[in-house]
Amino acid sequence: MIKLMPREMVFFDLFEQSAANVHAGAEALAELMHNYVDVPARVKKIKDIEHQGDKLTHETYDRLNKTFITPLDREDIHDICARLDDILDLVDTSANRMTIYKIDQPTEDAQALADCLVQATQSVVEAVGKLRDMKAPEEVLKLCVIIHTHENNGDQLAQRALARLFETMDPINIIKWKDIYGDLEMATDRCEDVANALESVVIKNA
Repeated sequence: MIKLMPREMVFFDLFEQSAANVHAGAEALAELMHNYVDVPARVKKIKDIEHQGDKLTHETYDRLNKTFITPLDREDIHDICARLDDILDLVDTSANRMTIYKIDQPTEDAQALADCLVQATQSVVEAVGKLRDMKAPEEVLKLCVIIHTHENNGDQLAQRALARLFETMDPINIIKWKDIYGDLEMATDRCEDVANALESVVIKNA
């Protein structure tokens, strides 16, 4: 009997590398928000992390195009990769706005949103790390629930931040911070998108 070509398992390695890189970007953003010195250098560090994320994304897509047998459905591999990339793009956008908008000092709300994102991406790292072992799908699903909780927390933090913003700041700063808060909230939303993609994979492969 002819043995079938083994499935290309490197996709799980790439997922894990991408998730770890996303988490590194979230941590770098939180560090920027909490220790607002050497801002151009810290923003550049985040940009470098985002570039590394792009490389991992392109490598994943390239392998997907060249691989005959994949460990997961092709659309699921593409979806997980794209959603991870979306998180990092928003991290980079948030950092860039700090310099473009000439922000003097981050607000406590921005710090809280960045911290929430760090927690969410840590859970993403853990969930993605368990994806290759489908013998324990319930562990992936539990972590997805935690990610959803972080996303809900991010929504609440953003709403509270906007409420404070319209009470205390001038119109120019309202415009600036509304954009930054929106980017931070959307980054946690994209974490939830990753969780949704992982849940879909678990259901298909259960």
